[in-house]
Amino acid sequence: MDAERAHHVSFTALRILDAIPGLSRLLRLVLAHGTRNEVDVLGLRFPNRLGLAAGFDKNGEGIRALSTMGFGHIEVGTITAHAQPGNDKPRLFRLRDNLALLNRMGFNNQGARQAAFNIGRQRKSISSLPSAQRPIIGINIGKTKVVDAADAVEDYASSARFCAPLADYLVINVSSPNTPGLRDLQSVSSLEPIIDAVRSAAAEVVAAPRSTLGHVPLLVKIAPDLNDEDVVEICELAVRSGVDGLITTNTTIDRTVLSGREADFAGGQAGGISGRPLAHRSLEVLRLVKATVGENLSIISVGGISDANDISARLAAGADLVQSYSEMIYSGPFWPGRILRARRARTLLTRGTGGA
Repeated sequence: MDAERAHHVSFTALRILDAIPGLSRLLRLVLAHGTRNEVDVLGLRFPNRLGLAAGFDKNGEGIRALSTMGFGHIEVGTITAHAQPGNDKPRLFRLRDNLALLNRMGFNNQGARQAAFNIGRQRKSISSLPSAQRPIIGINIGKTKVVDAADAVEDYASSARFCAPLADYLVINVSSPNTPGLRDLQSVSSLEPIIDAVRSAAAEVVAAPRSTLGHVPLLVKIAPDLNDEDVVEICELAVRSGVDGLITTNTTIDRTVLSGREADFAGGQAGGISGRPLAHRSLEVLRLVKATVGENLSIISVGGISDANDISARLAAGADLVQSYSEMIYSGPFWPGRILRARRARTLLTRGTGGA
């Protein structure tokens, strides 16, 4: 089946199953049991350290259903101020030999106003769950494709006004390769006014943030394809401008991470690569970010996480939280709970034997 069609079918099925009360409880019991391992990050209490990365639930329609799999946080989006269809289809491809995905979706979404309505409904839905089962909700915002770069600041601010009241944390996405000119906004001169505008817009519409930080936590998501000097510059800007965290990293446009016939296929296609081939560079960027920002920022690491060993490696390298998306496509709905239980068992074993 076409990869995008398969995504819609599986996501719809999960939401239908979650809407059946008895079945929903059974799903949560089977899939999410043993995943609770609370941690405080960004002034928020996360049920565990593993989250679902942005891109799966683009419009905030299935947060409760996705939480049945045990994710501690769900990042919705990317959401733009104006609704847009995204790029032409086909635009999502499975690269099975490399356990990767290639996508050029182009921020297809219903727009910030509709997303805010959807997320509001989902918040009411998850309010009936025990507190330990309620996922933290992040909202990832990007630039509308038809908006000129000169007007990007107001475009991001507009999204923030709609989304901030529903968000536990906000993410500024300037690192997708699928919106023309978007990655140019990662330059310090372009990114700083966007950060200021989003922070101000959020403060205007949120009187009582859920975070103990006293405001809606703000993060910036960066690309793995930046050179090290640019990564350091963004880190220094983030610290200087009062950003609360960084997400490392988005998809890559580097085709050398692939091998075999799929490398040849991807070489003739536009879009970003995610999944296991991204692991090495994502870990490199994480280490560089941590060395630059120290304890000043929270870090969410995403890219190539496939098992409990990867989670341990990212946490050891300085991440506070981790996210995944592509691996779930290949490993299925039991995967999040399985690696969270493995990670928890390993932590308990290490403590029991007196290890670090």
